[in-house]
Amino acid sequence: MGEKRRPQFYLYIPPNMPLSLPQLASSRQQNNMKTSLFFLYLLSLSYFNVVQVFGTGRSEGKENPFTAKASLIRYWNNHISNNLPKPPFLISKASPLNAIDLAKLTQLANHNSLSSHIESFCSLANLFCSFQEESSKLDAVGKGKGDANFAVYSSKNFKGYGSLSRGGIDSFKNYSDGLNTPNESFKKYSRGSSAHSEDFTSYAKDANVAIDNFTNYGSSATGGSGGFNNYQDRVNVPNLRFTSYDSDGNKHKLSFSTYSSETNSGSEAFINYGKKGKAVPAEFASYSSNANTIGSSFAGYGVLGNSANDSFKAYGDSGNNPRNNFKIYGLASKLGIDNFTSYRDAANVGVDSFQSYARDANSGKANFVNYGKTFNVGNSTFKEYGKGSTGSTTIGFKMYDLARSFLDYAKKGVTFAGYTNSSSKETSVNRWVEPGKFFRESVLKQGNVMVMPDIRDKMPRRSFLPRGILSKLPFSTSHLSELRNIFGASMEGMLENALTECERPASRGETKRCVGSVEDMIDFATSVLGLSVTVRTTENVKGSKQEIMIGEVKGINGGEVTKSVSCHQSLYPYLLYYCHSVPKVRGYEAEILDVTSKSKINHGVAICHLDTSAWSPTHGAFLALGSSPGQVEVCHWIFENDMTWTIVD
Repeated sequence: MGEKRRPQFYLYIPPNMPLSLPQLASSRQQNNMKTSLFFLYLLSLSYFNVVQVFGTGRSEGKENPFTAKASLIRYWNNHISNNLPKPPFLISKASPLNAIDLAKLTQLANHNSLSSHIESFCSLANLFCSFQEESSKLDAVGKGKGDANFAVYSSKNFKGYGSLSRGGIDSFKNYSDGLNTPNESFKKYSRGSSAHSEDFTSYAKDANVAIDNFTNYGSSATGGSGGFNNYQDRVNVPNLRFTSYDSDGNKHKLSFSTYSSETNSGSEAFINYGKKGKAVPAEFASYSSNANTIGSSFAGYGVLGNSANDSFKAYGDSGNNPRNNFKIYGLASKLGIDNFTSYRDAANVGVDSFQSYARDANSGKANFVNYGKTFNVGNSTFKEYGKGSTGSTTIGFKMYDLARSFLDYAKKGVTFAGYTNSSSKETSVNRWVEPGKFFRESVLKQGNVMVMPDIRDKMPRRSFLPRGILSKLPFSTSHLSELRNIFGASMEGMLENALTECERPASRGETKRCVGSVEDMIDFATSVLGLSVTVRTTENVKGSKQEIMIGEVKGINGGEVTKSVSCHQSLYPYLLYYCHSVPKVRGYEAEILDVTSKSKINHGVAICHLDTSAWSPTHGAFLALGSSPGQVEVCHWIFENDMTWTIVD
């Protein structure tokens, strides 16, 4: 047996990283200069790799201790007081940044310079970003008299498309259909054109997370038309934005046949729609019908228009919890006609706000033929309805429903007819709540068969940010302009939605925090539950959207009433979770079996909320279970990439 040799450590310092005098000076009190240099660089954000060489002479590369992942593991070991295995599903979400990239990006963050390196930042850190690429080839396309026909096209950015065109038509038949994350930008589309038409037959249908931005669409166009036959139908998370849509247009007809129908949990914004337009007819045949929790914002709709004709034939019909905000609609328009044939018919709850509708209008018409015939009452508010209107302006509601608030409206020329003080319950079914999304605790019994909802994560894949970078980024709606400068204007709607939810006041008994790093998540979970915690999620997505059989069921913490911290994903450039403490719950782990073969296909984690008294009466759980707050417990599965923290059994 030869003598066993001690392991030796070698420190490699690249030539472009010389020692500075301050670094040397800080090491003089050490007894051994080599040891001093080693620990000095070990504690700094340096650009080296440590190689351990054993007595055999063979070297093995060890993970660099300065990566974001290595830092997370050290943090876990120091802040969680148990030796349970670290959950691979959570560790895998750590930032992929290596030591060199982490140091560079941290330095950029310290100097507020990430925006100038946004593409590298997003790529290296595995973020979800929107880049407004410009192409000189696309800039020139569409100019002149020739027709342009795009049969199949996807994820392109057009700048100055169709500007100053004379006659002709541009046609997009299948634009970005079926993509996971389409990202399109049209800047200055058909600006100053004459007798020119644009036709989108199918635009970004069946997408997952869609970001679309039309800036200066049809500005100063004369004649012609713009048509969207199927715009963003069946999109999971739409983020749609029309900025300066048909401003200063003259008889340039705009038509949306089907706009974002059957979409889920997104936002749509029209800014300066038809401003100063002259005889511009704008038609929405079907707007956000059968959509789920969609937010629509019209800021500056038809302002200062002349002889405009705007028509919404079916706006938000059969929607679930829609949120519509009309800030300035038809301000000081002349001889205009605004017509809502069916507004929110058969919708479920929601919030509608008209801050200024047809104010100072002159000799126009504003009609709601069927306003808000919901079967579950929402909250609709009109501030300044027809206030200051002059001439022969007429404003009419032929049929409107319960809980409408008209704060300040014109005292003359307004007609209310067909008021009903109760909602129709004929269609009161759980069509907006996916089967199996919510269930009673009694369902979790071995041998029971139930429908499992679609628990698949449909968000774009992203990673957490290291704390050193995260702490340098603003995170509030008051700093939205700074965030827009970093991540791009096309991301503003997505940023605002997430920040607004994070800033929402906590409900009764709730403690909440939004976290963008695993370290922040650990801090929040341990502050609520103590240092000995563990985190769980459903093992995979098998069984989604089909009948399953419940196998062996085990109660977490012995099935006792306890508290937990649940974390749910939010759509944001980096991985962001909305975490909140949930008191009075019971947690369960259950084997999920194939109904036919009885073989195990999944290992599910479920949470049952025992106290629902503080929940909103409009919560989907009560719609699905036919109950109300405080009357029943509500259970649900932990979806893919969501998680729940509990005290260790």
